[in-house]
Amino acid sequence: MNDKRAGFEEIAHTADCELKVWAPDLPGLMEQAALGMYQLMGVRLKNRTRKQRILKIQAPDAEGLLVSFLSELLYLSDMEGIAFQQFAFTFQTGEMMAKLEGASILSSEKEIKAVTYHNLNIQETRSGLGVCIVFDV
Repeated sequence: MNDKRAGFEEIAHTADCELKVWAPDLPGLMEQAALGMYQLMGVRLKNRTRKQRILKIQAPDAEGLLVSFLSELLYLSDMEGIAFQQFAFTFQTGEMMAKLEGASILSSEKEIKAVTYHNLNIQETRSGLGVCIVFDV
């Protein structure tokens, strides 16, 4: 998404990393959060064979889906050395399915240990949705 209605920016935080994310809808918010997290990590991908994954995530609310989704992406980057650039989402009550496409990680500058629930609250804005996410580094 190369659109001013969707995006992310790092926010100064005393001990951890914080990311402000906005998008017109929940799929866009999930995508921007993932791309922002990868940027915080300084992830660079190899230009080789594309990797695909399908994730099915269950949680009681949108914040839980967001934290679980980003946590799963962290796990895949750590355990399998892959990150994703393309996302397709479908949502049902308490459930999200994500079709992902990416590549192997060439390098990463910063380790993110966890996605936190600290002050996490997805809010409706005039142009869609917004959230601030704190990452434990």
